[in-house]
Amino acid sequence: MTNLFTYSNQPKRWKRLVRTLQVILLIAMTGVIVSSCSTTSKIPDDDQLFIGLKEIQYKGYDKNTYKDHFIATQTEIEAALATAPNGALFGSPYYRTPFPYGLWIWNWADGSSGKFKKWLNSSFGKAPVLMSKVNPRLRASVAKSVLRNNGYVHGNVTFEEITQRNPKKVKIGYTVHPDSLFLIDSMAYVNFPEEMKELIDSTMRDAEIKKGDPFAVSSLDAERSRLSLLFRNNGYYYYSSGYASYLADTFDVPNRAKLRLQLADSLPEDVLKKWYIGQIRMKMRRSSREEPTDSIGQRFLKIFYTGKRSPIRPRVILRDIKLRPRQAFSYDSYLESIQNINGAGLFSSTDFQFTPRAGTDTLDLDLTCTFDKPWDFYIEGNMKNRTIGRVGPELKVGFTRRNAFRGGEKIDLNLHGSYEWQTGGGGSDKNYYSYGADASVEFPRIIAPSFIINNALKQKKDGRIKLPRRFYSTPWTVVKLSADIIQRPGYYKMHIVSGEWSYKWQTSEQEKHQFSPLTAKYQYKNSQTEKFINILKQHPYLQVTMSDYFIPKMRYTYTYSSRKNSPHPYTWETTLEESGNFVSLLFMARGDSWNQKNKRMFNTPYSQFLKIETDYTKTWPLDSKSKLVGHINIGYIHSYGNATDYPFTEGFYVGGANSVRAFSARTIGPGQFHGDMDRQNAFLYQHGNSKLVLNLEYRRRLFGELHGAIFLDAGNVWAKNRDEKYGDTSFKLSEHVKQLATGTGLGLRYDLEFLILRVDWGFGLHVPYKTSKSGYFNIERFKDMHTLHLAIGYPF
Repeated sequence: MTNLFTYSNQPKRWKRLVRTLQVILLIAMTGVIVSSCSTTSKIPDDDQLFIGLKEIQYKGYDKNTYKDHFIATQTEIEAALATAPNGALFGSPYYRTPFPYGLWIWNWADGSSGKFKKWLNSSFGKAPVLMSKVNPRLRASVAKSVLRNNGYVHGNVTFEEITQRNPKKVKIGYTVHPDSLFLIDSMAYVNFPEEMKELIDSTMRDAEIKKGDPFAVSSLDAERSRLSLLFRNNGYYYYSSGYASYLADTFDVPNRAKLRLQLADSLPEDVLKKWYIGQIRMKMRRSSREEPTDSIGQRFLKIFYTGKRSPIRPRVILRDIKLRPRQAFSYDSYLESIQNINGAGLFSSTDFQFTPRAGTDTLDLDLTCTFDKPWDFYIEGNMKNRTIGRVGPELKVGFTRRNAFRGGEKIDLNLHGSYEWQTGGGGSDKNYYSYGADASVEFPRIIAPSFIINNALKQKKDGRIKLPRRFYSTPWTVVKLSADIIQRPGYYKMHIVSGEWSYKWQTSEQEKHQFSPLTAKYQYKNSQTEKFINILKQHPYLQVTMSDYFIPKMRYTYTYSSRKNSPHPYTWETTLEESGNFVSLLFMARGDSWNQKNKRMFNTPYSQFLKIETDYTKTWPLDSKSKLVGHINIGYIHSYGNATDYPFTEGFYVGGANSVRAFSARTIGPGQFHGDMDRQNAFLYQHGNSKLVLNLEYRRRLFGELHGAIFLDAGNVWAKNRDEKYGDTSFKLSEHVKQLATGTGLGLRYDLEFLILRVDWGFGLHVPYKTSKSGYFNIERFKDMHTLHLAIGYPF
């Protein structure tokens, strides 16, 4: 009888099996290589193998004239001309790998009747990219159309076929001749009815076409689309951008175009009529086959459902619908309604149907919503790699309940646990573990007293509906509770209990807000070892930052981003936090002093501080393949009142994959401090109450989806209230350059569309503490001056 462990006791049998598989694989690969050493063996006599492009040449044009427009045009041209050869390196049309195995396999296995060869060819083979399929003449013609569409009316694109040593292999070289760029001379709007003309005149500052702009088809289409949206937002439901066409005169003024946008004649009456919303009929279904059996509502509004009551409270859907009876149709309100309803995550499908009422200017709306499944169960597994050199698995198990209270709410409950070990090895006291639970409820609305925000629908005396405060997207109220137990064998066992009440809302496309009026975190250690106590004694300030604490705080975050089509996009985010001030006012009410220390809540001193952090990122495109990105991050914490210092978890640190990349996380600062401590304990004291990080990164597309980067980083943290053994940890304006750790480096990014894989290799230039080397470049040893980071996503 054979059991599961038979083969584990017979290593010789395993070795023979592995050797046999290796021989079979070697024979198969040798056969593929030998029988396909000529990649052109199966190329037809009247065709050639395409092996890539030469660098595209641009001649006869000043790239600095209308630079942003030329960069956009260049991007379109290269997309039209790009063709990936066999074995393209990261999808590049210019570079190939020396091992086009896909083509080798195809040459070896194509046409074979053997099952193995058929499977190998279908799974890994790649047919040759032939010149007849590339068709450079057609692609040059398309690129020429791109030039004309972007205002280079007399532009041209030529090509040459460059035969290689093997006459069956060919490269293609394209040359682009942009010639003169035509500009807009004037613009007129013709044949529009008076009311439409008034709308156009009142919004001319928003026009997409202005005198002196490039004569580009994209701008012409954008203006027609703008007018279409303008009209549809003002009741013209049936209007379409295709009802108006352009006439252009490019002969009257050299290199200039006189434009007229003319409304077509004999349009249907419905197109030129303003339409108003009539009845709104809402059908709520639990499945696509379910038909409503009951309804509630009045003349202009009815809700149909199945069962004793509606599966969702009507006002929840009404709050998200921005279209109202007796109001003119608005396309923006229609889109906002769709976005809000779908954004709630309650429905698997929604369907808006507008029906004109015969002989009137009224549109009736039929809305059908089909609910998604109410329950979700999930299991998540992660591999944690922390900045302090610890790795380990993490498991999370939970479930989600949608529409929990018939108001669009979402409940999430989960249990989680993780285990970490020190990558440098060591005893069992270096292995950490933690476990806990989270519970949260998300409400698709702002829950607050009416004097703060009016979020309810009300009916006026004249019968009209009073609208709630408008948001750009669905606002959310989030309530979350969590509890965790952290076990650090050899050091301490800690309990952390936290809760949060937060609001998230968006007032425009560019502006986002998050406000947490109540956030509380209670941390206490129910056991600690002598080893940990001795560490605290050696570093007195750690007795404050690592002690038990209670943090009652408020937090507000404001984010502003540039518009989507901005030529120089930027993002600015600022977070302001305060802790303990409201609690201190309560203590003052009972007679305690504001500056009295160690006042307690839950038998634990509470923290009192003010914290601000701001982050700004801006991008400058240089050409169609490269751009420059700048980033600055500043933070400051001020402790006062009941606290002598900030809690450990609130401190700032630098270094790591998203900061100063020449150094590992928590290896720089505070100030000029540098200790010869091991990495296991360094994270306890290399943090500060202020931070400055500066980054400048040049990014360039290399080939295919592979991008490269060259970066320059600088930064440090500073701290006050440290004892003398730490040296000078405070910020000094007169020495701010020397106090910044600086580094440069190289990076690669591979774009998988759904995520970015990033590798950064940083090289240190300067450290803020004294070393045996004098001068600015003061890093002593080569092994201390470079760090490799693997990460996901861009650093900023």
